[in-house]
Amino acid sequence: MLAAENIQLYYGPSHILRDVSITAEPGGITCVLGRNGVGKTSLMRAVMGLQPIRSGRIMWEGQDIAGLKPYERARRGVALVPQGREIFPRLTVHENLLTGLAPVPRDQRSIPDEIFTLFPVLKEMLGRRGGDLSGGQQQQLAIARALVTRPRLLILDEPTEGIQPSIIKDIERVIRALARRGTMTILLVEQYFEFAQALADRYVVMERGEIVLSGLSRDMMEDDVRRYLTV
Repeated sequence: MLAAENIQLYYGPSHILRDVSITAEPGGITCVLGRNGVGKTSLMRAVMGLQPIRSGRIMWEGQDIAGLKPYERARRGVALVPQGREIFPRLTVHENLLTGLAPVPRDQRSIPDEIFTLFPVLKEMLGRRGGDLSGGQQQQLAIARALVTRPRLLILDEPTEGIQPSIIKDIERVIRALARRGTMTILLVEQYFEFAQALADRYVVMERGEIVLSGLSRDMMEDDVRRYLTV
């Protein structure tokens, strides 16, 4: 289980996250919603260790990991699919996948066959450079690269951004299949209400670095949430 508690985060003098607390459980999908610039990505970077927090705790599987480096968190089963994908455009699909094996124990450093079951298009493109893939294919590669680490906590930062509708449906199916196993905790950042509504078990809505709404997805009131998503 992930429990980020009372997170305070600054960029220089700017107060970015203000007393933010969220929880995410194994087998569940917690969705963080909000407009651009409200602190969603900063929260994901804080959980991954890419941005230090001023105060608060990040509890993962019963231990506070707030003081750990990103690679140490990766070794503890935390994986991030960053906003913008950040694949290596000059490396092949196969080489991109291999970069995800760095935190994996040496005797497990192989690409699981399941990756190609989830993303069959990648098997057909192993020799192609990442930069030659479409945006949707690059997003699938970014998710697959995270999955080769065998994560127990998967963080997805706006996986539908700039993606064609058919690929969005594929990504939705993969996320739902991963959650159904019951062993993986999924933290999802989104701006699109319909995608979040289709997947989330729990939701958190952010505005100006604070949580303004939260609860179970079955209690999510569309009008209440949408007023924090529209410009």
